[in-house]
Amino acid sequence: MRPVNLTPRVAAPGDLDAVVDTITVAFHNDPVWSWAFPDDEARPAQFRRWWPLLVEGALPQGFTWLTSGAETISVWSKPNMPELSDEAEARVLPTLEALLGDRSRTVLEGLLRFETSHPHDEPHYYLSFVATHDDHRGRGIGEQLLAHNLELIDAEHFPAYLESSNPKNLERYGRLGFEPLAEFSMPDNGPPVTTMWRPAR
Repeated sequence: MRPVNLTPRVAAPGDLDAVVDTITVAFHNDPVWSWAFPDDEARPAQFRRWWPLLVEGALPQGFTWLTSGAETISVWSKPNMPELSDEAEARVLPTLEALLGDRSRTVLEGLLRFETSHPHDEPHYYLSFVATHDDHRGRGIGEQLLAHNLELIDAEHFPAYLESSNPKNLERYGRLGFEPLAEFSMPDNGPPVTTMWRPAR
């Protein structure tokens, strides 16, 4: 396994495909997103159409990060900035309908639960995704990338927020100072999601 250059940099618009590729691989077996896109064989192609909607709005904000080969990435929205551009938000339902047909409404209901649970009473950084490519898992590089991001956020004295779609990650986020806030489940007895908050330092 080749070493990873852990000097991260801010992603540029030209890095969109690399960021999407890493999320596509890393989230293939994620409890929530494999529930949303249940066809195991179709999922990689579906993800490559779906994730750009959720990434392209964050890139211009200048706080999406990656290592030299996109081995690990983090996608953040800055305080008081939307996760999705207006144009991307308008494409969410048509894209889900094209990818999932009748299931699209159920998945959309799940996405709305994310939004309903998101706190809006205090400006904060929002971690949409952190993902490490399968070829580089188990080395702690995703946690190191987040620690780097959080140092910068702490310097601005902002809190941070995330939703954990995989219970296995709760301990990792806890080591970084995130505390469980609440929990909700996806529709039709779907998997749970834990919201987490890290107070300003």
